[in-house]
Amino acid sequence: MRWTLRNGYDSTLGEVRWDRLGDPGADPLVLLHGTPFSSFIWRDIAPALAATRSVYVFDLPGYGASAKHEGQELSLDALAGVFTELIGHWGLSSPDVVAHDSGGAVALGAHVDRGVPYRRLALVDAVSLAPWGSEFFALVGEHPDVFSRLPERLHRLMLREYVATASSPGLRPDVLDALTAPWLGPDGQAAFYRQLAQRRADQSYTDRIRHGYAAIAVPVLVCWGADDTWVPPDRGRELAALVPGAELRVLDTAGHLLSEDRPAELTAALLTFFQGAA
Repeated sequence: MRWTLRNGYDSTLGEVRWDRLGDPGADPLVLLHGTPFSSFIWRDIAPALAATRSVYVFDLPGYGASAKHEGQELSLDALAGVFTELIGHWGLSSPDVVAHDSGGAVALGAHVDRGVPYRRLALVDAVSLAPWGSEFFALVGEHPDVFSRLPERLHRLMLREYVATASSPGLRPDVLDALTAPWLGPDGQAAFYRQLAQRRADQSYTDRIRHGYAAIAVPVLVCWGADDTWVPPDRGRELAALVPGAELRVLDTAGHLLSEDRPAELTAALLTFFQGAA
């Protein structure tokens, strides 16, 4: 379960931890995670893609091993700005991009709002169209100060129950440990509720950028878990209908975390999609 990001980048929102796998001369492919996860979700998929690609993984500011601090700006718009910074820092021109959950909104916003060029874009259970988020997500967003003061043991138990609902067949205990570890301890607990509160305020952002989806001219793959309760499959179908020529894949017996529930099938779908790049 070891997952280490060996490099750091000083972004406008704090240090971003990142890494690269595969041949540095190969075509670039960037993997984005969402809320409340980290690049750890790509630990099995990134090495497979790196067999033929130069794969970039990173933790968004406020997540995983990247900087977390009081008052940190974590809006989707701000995160799209950091992603734009990273593309420039890495010197990438039109990379392939895979984005999960709120990472989908970050990737979409960087492309349609900030003009970051991609070659192909794969969106996995992506935050892209309102409404999105679970009932717990909405409740915490309304009362972040109250939840941030919960006793540590109660926070830990509730956090594990919440993250577990992202999977349909269920998460192994060691995987659940790794997914929740960044949000434990006084600093981690405060950071968890801080990022959820800011994310809840972001539906106006997806409402705004959705008007640019019809102008997306690059090939797009939309992958969804049939049992996703966080962002239901109907959102995926709606998204695929809005993006010209988008391909839709709905995988059975899978929830919001396709990379955990159906890693082999997701990897196969991504490999097939990106092998079609000119």
